[in-house]
Amino acid sequence: MIAGHYILYAPEPRNEYETLLVMKLLHRVRQMLRNLVWKIIFLTLLPGLYASAVTTLDLPDMGDPTGNILRPEFERRLGQAFLNQIRRQADIVDDPEVETYIQSIGYRLVAQSDNASQLFTFFVINDTNINAFAAPGGIVGINTGTIINSETESELAGVMAHEIAHVTQRHMARSVQMSQSMSIPMMAAMLGAILLATQSSDAGVAAMSAVQGAVAQTQINFTRSNEEEADRVGMQLLERADFNPRGMPSFFEKLQKNSRYTAQAPEFLRTHPLTINRIADSLARVDASIPFDSFHESNTYKLVRTKLIVRAFAEPKLAIDRYSTALQNGQFTDDAHIFKYGLALAYQENRDFDMAAKLLDELLERDKNNTSYMLARAEVEVERGQFDDAIAIYARMDRLFPDYRPLILNYANTLILAKRPKDAIEVLEDYNKYHTPDIKYYTYLAQAQAESGNIIESSKANAEVYFLTGETHVAIQLLKDLIRRRNPVPDYYQEEKILSRISQLENELKIERNMKLTR
Repeated sequence: MIAGHYILYAPEPRNEYETLLVMKLLHRVRQMLRNLVWKIIFLTLLPGLYASAVTTLDLPDMGDPTGNILRPEFERRLGQAFLNQIRRQADIVDDPEVETYIQSIGYRLVAQSDNASQLFTFFVINDTNINAFAAPGGIVGINTGTIINSETESELAGVMAHEIAHVTQRHMARSVQMSQSMSIPMMAAMLGAILLATQSSDAGVAAMSAVQGAVAQTQINFTRSNEEEADRVGMQLLERADFNPRGMPSFFEKLQKNSRYTAQAPEFLRTHPLTINRIADSLARVDASIPFDSFHESNTYKLVRTKLIVRAFAEPKLAIDRYSTALQNGQFTDDAHIFKYGLALAYQENRDFDMAAKLLDELLERDKNNTSYMLARAEVEVERGQFDDAIAIYARMDRLFPDYRPLILNYANTLILAKRPKDAIEVLEDYNKYHTPDIKYYTYLAQAQAESGNIIESSKANAEVYFLTGETHVAIQLLKDLIRRRNPVPDYYQEEKILSRISQLENELKIERNMKLTR
């Protein structure tokens, strides 16, 4: 596994190496193991690359003994390169509401860490398998399946706290230190052994023993030690952040029990070796006097989880049947509104917009300022093509929650669809007041500027999209082409800003090339 984003938490709603052999191996592995491949690659293949690249850069020693192998700046950039690969290969959930929620949970936990200065990036992968992982540079990914299969917000937070702990305890750098003496061919053989271990743990251990004997066993023990430390530190984060610390062992115990009745354990258990002793140790750390149900579960957790459950159905009609039956049979206690929300989303997925609107209106009568209901109601009008009605809902939300990221982005996108790009630009101008510009922001800005006839500003925004997706050389070329434009010609201020940005990006590209993270 890989040793293992957000905005500071607020109450709701509130980033050709070494040999050709390595690159060929990376290519083959990508085809074999989707998301798991990158976890394995960063654990087994890159340690030798880290040491050499960092030596080339000769970055200053900040006093962290693990920094002698994997320095923070290199780790940050390596994590960004990893995230760019994930964006190309995985189906990342492109829903601002889901993104913002998972980020709020993440930074609520990070804020309680002893290493709160570490930057993090959290994202959700559209995959119903249960899995989560962390990578260098504070990259934390979680599958929709993990959210769906959790039963409480504390269980979900427990998984995330475990991954955050892997990052804050620098388990990746320490793994690098343990295996720095391994040669590239030996690491390749070790990789094959670990791939085998995902199918059969006994065969994997035997293969690793054949490859490297005692060194392999040391690596296994070190990984187990990482897992135990991530449990301990993660549970501290849970308690400090006012989640139920039982959430972590509860979820792990549930996974282990369920895996007994299936042919293959969840991917999370295969990449995070779990033992009965670890679960028992985790439970022993929890104060027995704290009742499991004494912690508040946010309504947003239930609504986001419901949204993901509805989307996971193969056919919307199946979701309609499930939620209709649950409502008719009274299969709920105090959560009738959650089931009704799920039914509304299922009707929306089935393009029955009248029924979806009716149910959402009933929910809004009960809770008129609920952001999830308002976002869904506006989306129904967008899908109907009734943009003015959707914009009216967003305008009301803007008065109530002007800094809510899902609102700003959905509002801007709807204004673009309604052929009101200048209004979209005005909405997006407020984004920088509350949020760090990201890919979705620059994508909408580029589109709005282009449709407003502002070719220069549109191209500048596009350049930022390329930079944030790891195509720094393309971003530079796009900006240089702008300087040479004759129709339209950049004005003096635009030209100065473009030249300054080119200089910054060229420096970034130089660093990336020195680190062998790009060509």
